[in-house]
Order: sequence, then C-alpha cells, then structure tokens
Amino acid sequence: MRIELPIVSFICTILVLIPLPYHWRTRNVATLSIIAWLVICNVIRGVNAVIWGGSTVVKYKIWCDINTKLIVGAQIALASSVCCVCRYLSQVASPHHSIQEPSRKRRRMILELVMCVGLPMITMALHYVVQGHRFDILEDFGCAPTVYMSVAGLFIIYIPPLVISLAGLVYAGISLCWFIYRRAQLHAILQSSQPGLTTSRYLRFIILSAIQMFYATTLTLFVLLANITQGGLRPWVSWDFVHSDWQRINQIARVVAPQSFWDIYIVTWYIVPFSSLLFFAFYGLGQEVKSEYIKLFSRIFRTKPKSGSALPVSFIRLPIISSPAVTRQTETEISAQDKWSDFPSSTIYHGSRPSSPSDKKVKRVLDPQVC
Repeated sequence: MRIELPIVSFICTILVLIPLPYHWRTRNVATLSIIAWLVICNVIRGVNAVIWGGSTVVKYKIWCDINTKLIVGAQIALASSVCCVCRYLSQVASPHHSIQEPSRKRRRMILELVMCVGLPMITMALHYVVQGHRFDILEDFGCAPTVYMSVAGLFIIYIPPLVISLAGLVYAGISLCWFIYRRAQLHAILQSSQPGLTTSRYLRFIILSAIQMFYATTLTLFVLLANITQGGLRPWVSWDFVHSDWQRINQIARVVAPQSFWDIYIVTWYIVPFSSLLFFAFYGLGQEVKSEYIKLFSRIFRTKPKSGSALPVSFIRLPIISSPAVTRQTETEISAQDKWSDFPSSTIYHGSRPSSPSDKKVKRVLDPQVC
C-alpha cells in the first residue's frame, strides 16, 4: 500500500478549499469551477487509494461507475475552466474592452457555465460510446476509466482537451502582451472593469493559467502518444463489437503490468495534486486572501486583529480652553507624549458641539492628518 497517495490527496483538498470563501464572493464561475473539479478529483483519488491500497478486489461497483465518469469529465473541465480565466483576462486588458453591462456579464457567466459544467457533462455522456468495458481496478490507485483507442476515442476524449488547452495558451499570451504594453493604464482599467482585481493579481492569474495550460497540453500529448505507441489505434468495427464485453472489469496488480506502465500512470496521477498546489500558491497566498484568513482566525478564536492601543473617547476629549496661556501649556504637554500621535484619526474627538479655534489647534497637534 502506498500510504502517501491518500495523504497527498486529502491535504491538497484542504489547500484548494482554503481560498474558497473569498472567490465565492467574487462569483467568478471559472475560478469556482477550478476549485470544484480539483476537490472532486482529489477526494476521488484519496478514497480510491484508501479502499484499494495493496488490493485489486472488485467492490463498490456503483462508486467506481460514478467516479470514473467524473474523472473523464474533469479532464476537459479543468482545461475549459483555465481557458475561461485566460479569455476573461485578455478581454479585460484589451484596448477595445469597455465596462461590462449586467447583460454582458450574464452572457459571460452563461458561457463559462456551458464550458465548465455543460461540456464536461456532454463528454461524460459520450464516453460511453468509446467505453470498451466497465472500468479497471489498479492496485493502490483504485478505479480507472477505460477508453477503446480508436479514431472515435481520439475525437471524444483526447482531442477536445488538447484544443481547449492550446486556445488557453493563446489567450494567456494575449493577456501577457496587453500587460506588458498597457501596464501604465492597466491598474485603472482593472479597477473600472473588475473592482478588487489588481495588477499583481492579474499577473498571478496569467502565470498560473499559462503554466497549467502548458503542462496540460504536454501531458495530454504524452499520454496520447504513449497509448498509440503501446497499443495502436484499433478499428471501429461496430457498436456491438466495441461493447460486446462491456461488463468486464480488469484487475491490474503491480506484478502484472510492466514498470513503464506504472511510471506513466504515477506521473499522470500526480498532475492533479500538482495543479492543486499551484492553485493554492497563486490564489491562496495573495494579500487580499491573507486578510480573509486573519478575519477567519479572529472569528474562530474570538480575538480581535491587532491595532494601535487606544484610550476611551472620554480620555481623549479636551475641554474648551479660552485662555491662550493655558492652550499653549496644554499643547506642550500633549506634544511631549509621543504615544498620542499613534491614534488613528477616527479616535480623535468627534463631539457634537461646535469646534472652537483652540480645538482645531489641539487636533492638529494630536493628529497631523486632521485639517
């Protein structure tokens, strides 16, 4: 049993979920889809590694039927989600982009839902066309989907994620070009179109998307070429021929398959944890998300964020001083106490009575920012 597999999967699940509250408020469908599909993949792989650690016993067939379909859908869903992020970044920084109206935002949301949810569901349904048998059970890894390697299998399972990944790379390149050529105006553009999206976040999103698209494209090509090289393309004789032994469940133990097979499979298996760590590094360690962590820990442990110590307003309130001599003496005493200058302007006297000239003078001593 490989004990590291479930540990890695469940740790990555937690890391991906940490920035969820912040991104939930932004209502970005593509980013939320990345979180959802990464969580689904990590949970499935972690549970499978626990159930079939050191074993290939056939059990929990319904669970395997469900999670193999989800894994097939996740392959294209993650590529589509990252592509949608790249597309949005390229549109925001484009000189032809204008402030989006609610109707345009709804259209973008619908498009992202179709790409991130609808397209994976269609792929999961079409997978049955090229599903030669029910599923495989790999020792230590659990259930794995099967594909009848034919021309139909290429166009249903392998070609669409590859095309979407290449499109995402193009969008990422366009976004990076706009970032370089319009860097001076980019901050104002981002604030007008998407409040909260700073230039640093914009650059982080571009880098993350480009990295994910690059290795997703490379990995898809690698797996495709490996499958074609090992088994070649099989002819599509008929529907009945492909599904003649559909109920078969292959049990693949470590001693049965060659080491090259396991090397390729472990590389593809670790792509999801690697993507999860990248997502947390770029999305979960930004300054805007760190403030959310502080608020969360404050609510959990019932503590207040650290701030400058302040006295009650009654101690800060100063009486109306009519004598110039007394006023000068008071100003001298206050200026000698450096700690008063640390108070924010919100803690300075805000009484309802009209302010006198001497009050304004004292305020300037207490807080240089108060005019």
